[in-house]
Amino acid sequence: MAFSTNRLMPATAAADNRLRLQVARKWTSAEGIVALDLTAHDGAPLPAFTAGSHIDLFLPGGFTRQYSLRNDPRERHRYAIGVLREPGGRGGSACVHDRLDIGDAVETSRPRNAFELDEAAPFSLLLAGGIGVTPILAMAHRLSALGRDFEFHYCARNADRLAFRDEIEASPFAGKVRFHLDDGPEVQRLSLDRLLAYRPEGAHLYACGPSGFLDAVMSKAKTGWPADAVHREYFANSAPKPQADQPFRITLASTGCSFDVAPGRSIVEVLAENGIDIAVSCEQGICGTCVTRVVSGEPDHRDLVLTDRQRADHMTLCCSRALSAELILDL
Repeated sequence: MAFSTNRLMPATAAADNRLRLQVARKWTSAEGIVALDLTAHDGAPLPAFTAGSHIDLFLPGGFTRQYSLRNDPRERHRYAIGVLREPGGRGGSACVHDRLDIGDAVETSRPRNAFELDEAAPFSLLLAGGIGVTPILAMAHRLSALGRDFEFHYCARNADRLAFRDEIEASPFAGKVRFHLDDGPEVQRLSLDRLLAYRPEGAHLYACGPSGFLDAVMSKAKTGWPADAVHREYFANSAPKPQADQPFRITLASTGCSFDVAPGRSIVEVLAENGIDIAVSCEQGICGTCVTRVVSGEPDHRDLVLTDRQRADHMTLCCSRALSAELILDL
């Protein structure tokens, strides 16, 4: 069953700033992974995006899922995404795999970027695990177009799980890519100890993939790689939850209005109940949509998107809480 029978919706922003597109292509790229190209039905240019960007895909049943754009940012005719079927998920990926067909109308957000590429860096090290290859691919396209030096390491369980392999091997940057398979010979497996032991002058590191993969990369990078040169993007927030939430109060800097946030409630929920709508998307602290400046107070950060520097005076309102009795927010 498809999403919609309307196949001729204009690719203009709706009143709520959504884009109305259509599925131009859909195919199986690897075991458990489908690839989709989303375009305007009339071929009109889409809003520009930068390497590392993602879009929200609005699905039936109220699902909203974030998918990284994997194609060359110079392209304006399509948004290319890859979707891994998550057997233990909440139904979003299954909906894309089973219900979305070529020609169907879809709604997306405009591209946003919480995983930005430093295009001026003299060297970039790109690390991808599984479906985490999608934003890394866009980065490789961009760095190649700029003539920058980089390495691209792509890890997967086995060859059947290597999505977009044909595309990578046909790309201008194919010579910079190394594939690492869990079931392959020891000599080709990724060695983070070796790879991260030395940081070239001015180099930046970008990693995306499952939580275990990213945790290993971040742990190894702590030695020799400054925090502001290490960038990562999680696809889910699997951080352990505290045993118990503490109540706290939020105050809006613009009006002085205060609201209590009880255990088990989010700041976003409390604000919505009081007529203040905050834009949210992932509701897990991985997309950055709801990031807000903190005027005073100490947040209890539970996100996986903010850097240590950003956490000094910003927080995600969808999942983070407070360590102090009160937070004054720049709202």
